[in-house]
Amino acid sequence: GGTVMTGGFTVLDVDLLPDRVVVLLDRPEARNAIDQAMVDELHRVCDMLERDPRILLLGGKGGVFAAGADIAQLRHRRREDALRGINSGLFDRIRRLPMPVIGLLDGHALGGGAELAYACDLRIGTPRLRMGNPEPGLGILAAAGATWRLGELVGEPLAKEILLAGRVLSGDEALAMRLVSELVEPEELLAAGGRWADRISRQSALAVRLTKAAFHAPREAHPYIDDLTQAVLFETEEKEERMTAFLEKRKK
Repeated sequence: GGTVMTGGFTVLDVDLLPDRVVVLLDRPEARNAIDQAMVDELHRVCDMLERDPRILLLGGKGGVFAAGADIAQLRHRRREDALRGINSGLFDRIRRLPMPVIGLLDGHALGGGAELAYACDLRIGTPRLRMGNPEPGLGILAAAGATWRLGELVGEPLAKEILLAGRVLSGDEALAMRLVSELVEPEELLAAGGRWADRISRQSALAVRLTKAAFHAPREAHPYIDDLTQAVLFETEEKEERMTAFLEKRKK
């Protein structure tokens, strides 16, 4: 891929590495609440990753992932604002990024912050994680993916406890539900995310991309999409090389 500028971000800390990008939400004064500036900058990250696919590690600075949307801004929003789908559109774009997205969840991941976490492919948490959707307590609903993603992630019974009764999950509970893949101490979070990125990096990048695409394809597209993506992979040099290496290793 080409070189990408990572300067000019004001509410994100962006670190570009050869096979991955580490992005930390950086509005500590607002507990990383997702405001319009952050939405705009996350769209810029998506632009970058759609052009030059890499693994995305997504976390927050200051011991917090994201404490929801900015309530002060939210209070002024009206019908037209909801219909523009500010967060729902962004989170859907993050979900559809070519390479996997790993959420690094510490402290609060509430409201829009929880929905951003649900849009990731893998999530890692800390013991002090608190995750949930308090929106109905504020007279609104979790409209950026929770009503349909959360049920797929944790099943209907628990999703309804969270969405209808305001239940907030601890790190331990999130791990028990596999909503997070691992719990580590806060200072270990970035390193743990790096280990998952390393595991993904050892696979064929194209095979990972096409597996993610097939996974999220609608049911009606299967099995055709599986055959089609496999047909592409069967013709790659990398398949030839990896299988040859595997067979030669076995002969030893």
